[in-house]
Amino acid sequence: MNRDIFMELLAQREFKAVRSILNVMNAVDIASLLSELDDRDLALAFRLIPKDKAAEVFANMGNSLQSKLIDVFTEKELKEILDDMYMDDTVDMLEDLPANVVTRILETVGSEKRAQINILLRYPEDSAGSIMTTEYVDLRRQMTVREAMEHIRRVGIHKETIYTCYVLESRRLLGIVTAKDLMTSEDNVQIQDLMETEIISIGTHADQEEVARLFAKYDLLALPVLDADQCMVGIVTVDDAMDVVVDEATEDMTLMAAVNPSEKTYFETSVFEHAKNRIPWLLVLMLTAAITGTIITRYENAFAAIPLLVSFIPMLMDTGGNCGSQSSTLIIRGIALGEIQFRDLFRAVFKEFRISLLVGTTLAVANGLRILIMYRDPSLAFVIAVSLIMTVMLSKMIGCTLPLLAKKVHLDPAIMAAPLITTIVDTCSILIYFNIATLVFHLTL
Repeated sequence: MNRDIFMELLAQREFKAVRSILNVMNAVDIASLLSELDDRDLALAFRLIPKDKAAEVFANMGNSLQSKLIDVFTEKELKEILDDMYMDDTVDMLEDLPANVVTRILETVGSEKRAQINILLRYPEDSAGSIMTTEYVDLRRQMTVREAMEHIRRVGIHKETIYTCYVLESRRLLGIVTAKDLMTSEDNVQIQDLMETEIISIGTHADQEEVARLFAKYDLLALPVLDADQCMVGIVTVDDAMDVVVDEATEDMTLMAAVNPSEKTYFETSVFEHAKNRIPWLLVLMLTAAITGTIITRYENAFAAIPLLVSFIPMLMDTGGNCGSQSSTLIIRGIALGEIQFRDLFRAVFKEFRISLLVGTTLAVANGLRILIMYRDPSLAFVIAVSLIMTVMLSKMIGCTLPLLAKKVHLDPAIMAAPLITTIVDTCSILIYFNIATLVFHLTL
């Protein structure tokens, strides 16, 4: 669908044509299209969306758009939207809306749904309980397939998913049954004969990253969530797990770039907020880098004796920083995927040590030969070669250990990424370089 055609039809108030376009569009695409409209046209276009699609479109909008629409909705319109939204989408929306808007929404929904919303809002942020939905299909083990299918027909329209059904007894999870099993079995077969009893589940207070890892590991469509008493309280669906993956990847990317994370999009974030998110880390890194300058100042006599030493500083610092960044990136990725745990620290260090020997030796030989050819100075070539090997080894050790140590003390490993590690390695590489140079060339400080 051509965006310009839609905008033109809306501007000309060709409501019938606009409605027909919205009727065949995907809800996600409609939400994206409506984000480009001004406030007056936004409300107008939203009211032209078919009723059975409006709640899904609303759930896929950003918080700023949702707030604008809530401000112009009548009580009846707001209630219709909220009644058709799934519980987890409603809770996600409420977590980011202003308090006055949340109050209005809670006053609009029914008492039963309000109670469920309040329960979900009490779970810790970024926990399995905070992203789950309470709308799932539950069955009894004595049911036959026929009875189960009739039950699904009655209640399924109000549930987020019917592909996996949960067999409960006094809220205890006994097993799961898939829609495929139900549709391919005889009507008189009992659910207890079909259900799978080896169940993958998670606790309400588990971190949402663990939820995402379970979905990836077991190829799940939904994951049951149990409370402290091992009673089932909800499910996390695959679409919410995908949202977690995107959110966590975005957070890690921003931290690795030395920027404080923000839940807003790039254009929704003001210039002031962007600056506020970036300045703290830049200040820390800048002040930390000042240590390197102080160290260089101590070796002024070495510079005066052999000025050529200065020209190799950028190469050594860049090489060390790049090597540290390579190691930290791979370790952080391994931690995020659950492949590397803190107990693997010495195993990872030993592996990076062997890698650093190969990498450092290769770089040292290449640079040593270059210096011999260009400057015909074996002593200088030796200093640079040894400095490179030691810098590469140290940087890879730092890049390997810092993320694992951060994870151990419950910090985000992404903090120990390129900017911070580069700054630390810069200081270490300068110390290594000038100490070796002063020993080989018998320089005094």
